This record gives sequence, structure tokens and C-alpha cells, in this order.
Amino acid sequence: MSETNPAAPASPGGEAGPPPAVSPEELADLQRAEEAKGDPALDEVEPAEIDVADEREEPFEKLAAAARRLSPERVRTVVETLLFLAERPLTVEELRRATGVEAERLAKALDQLSGHYREGICGLVLHEVAGGWQLRTSPDNAAFARRFLRVKPQRLTRAALETLAIAAYRQPVTRPEIEEIRGVDCGAVVKALLERKLIKILGKKEEPGRPILYGTTREFLEFFALKDLASLPTLREFHELSEEHREIVEKAPEPPIEGLVAELGDGALQAGLEAGRAEADAALEALERALAAADDAGRSAEAALAPPPPPDDQGGTP
Repeated sequence: MSETNPAAPASPGGEAGPPPAVSPEELADLQRAEEAKGDPALDEVEPAEIDVADEREEPFEKLAAAARRLSPERVRTVVETLLFLAERPLTVEELRRATGVEAERLAKALDQLSGHYREGICGLVLHEVAGGWQLRTSPDNAAFARRFLRVKPQRLTRAALETLAIAAYRQPVTRPEIEEIRGVDCGAVVKALLERKLIKILGKKEEPGRPILYGTTREFLEFFALKDLASLPTLREFHELSEEHREIVEKAPEPPIEGLVAELGDGALQAGLEAGRAEADAALEALERALAAADDAGRSAEAALAPPPPPDDQGGTP
């Protein structure tokens, strides 16, 4: 008499049914358990060397000679590869040292790539930031990128923006000077900006107490997509843009975008430009409030330090 597996259901003919199905998770657990056991027969065996010995780096003169024979299309693809691999903006000099290609040919390749990677056209854009060039994700696809990476958008509070604007336009600046302009304690905000590497310590001011001087960093330029500090709007440009913006809002609707966008007829590019303009207007409004507070504080300080008027002697005897 044959025995049957009580766990397996019997078929109508008396034969045992198929074994129960195993889930993919259970198979993965079994695989990991087997891999953890290892091979006992190899416990006493020394591993062999299977890596190739390091090769000597090619001299730069030889690299430069080979780079002269590269076609412009090949130079462009090489630059594109290095920009893709880099975790920070690359300067033309860094690209020259890595490729041996002349700076003029690299600049031309970067100009062609910047035309190819335009906002609203590709999923990547090429920006000149912090004195170098960097491939970045398109602002139009920012929501999808954040969802995939599971990260929150990086936004700054009003207090952080005001403090950062003062540091950018008045640097090197001390914390008491920032607090005098804003009228509130800025210790916590300055510490947060230091931790985010948006500002850094530049040294100490030569005055009693030797207060610490602060200034902006390379990460500040990358965060706001600025080529250098000279790319910040001047005070005159800021007031002109602010007045123009107020006139548009109060009197008439904004005129349609003309020029290159109209010729291309690209709705996505136009939407991206309009979104960027709205963000710039918001940042300019925050900067205007900070500068107005700075002017008020300056006038108050001048009034407090002004000498008292001379006494009136009209009541005296002739």
C-alpha cells in the first residue's frame, strides 16, 4: 500500500497533485540562504589575482597630438560624455586637461551642445554655472525627477532668501551687519545657510571683537544657476524690472513672447520661459523687500549718528 503526501491534494485517479507554488519572495530567500553557505571546499584556498595591473597614464603631449586628429563631431561627443559623468560644473581648462583638445575647439563644442540641449526641447539642459558647464534635468520634468528620486523640492524661506541676498550683495559681511539690516536675530538662519553650503566664512574683520565675515559659495552659484557673481542683477536693473512688472500687472496683460520662440512655434519652450519669469519675479520681490529694509536701517543709523543742531541764540541780549 503506497503512502500519499497529506499536504498534496489527491487527484481523481488517486495520484498526488502538483507541489504547491513558491512565491518569488520565497525563491529569493532560498537563493540568498544558499549563497550564504558558500563552498566549504574553497575555504582553505587563496584567491587568485584576476585584475589587470594598472596601466601608466598616457603623457599629455601624446594625448594632445592625438586630439588634433579628432573631428569636430568627435570632440562634441567626448565633451558630452565628460559632462554626463561629472558631478559638478566643468571648466574649459578641466576639459582641456582631460582630453588634450584645444580650448577654442572645446568652446565651440560647448556652444553647439548648449544649442542642442535647450529648455523645452530636450530632457536635459546645458547651463553655464559657477564658472563651468553642467548638464541638468529640464525644469519641465522636475516633478517627474523628484517623484522618481523621492526627494522634496529645495526651497528657501523668506528669512533665508533675505539673509542670502544681503550676503550676496554686501559680501564680505558680518552677522551683526546682516542683523542690523534685517532688524532681527539671524544666528539660526546663518547657521542653516552654512550647513547648506550656500555661504562660507571668509575671515575676520579688522575691528574690535574680530567678527566673522561671510560670503557666498560655489554651491550658491549652482543653486541659482548663475555663471558668476557678476550675473546677479544690478540695483538699477532690479528697480527697472520691478517697475516694469508692476506696470504690466496694473495696466495691461503681458504681451505674447516674440522672436525666437514665435519662430520655433514651440509651446513647451514658451511655457518654460514664462514659468522661469514668474520665479524670477518672486525672487526679485523678495530681494526688493530686503533692500528696502536695508535702506530704512541705513537712514535710521544716519539719523542716530548725526550731530545735534547748534543752540538758538536769538533769545540773548544784543
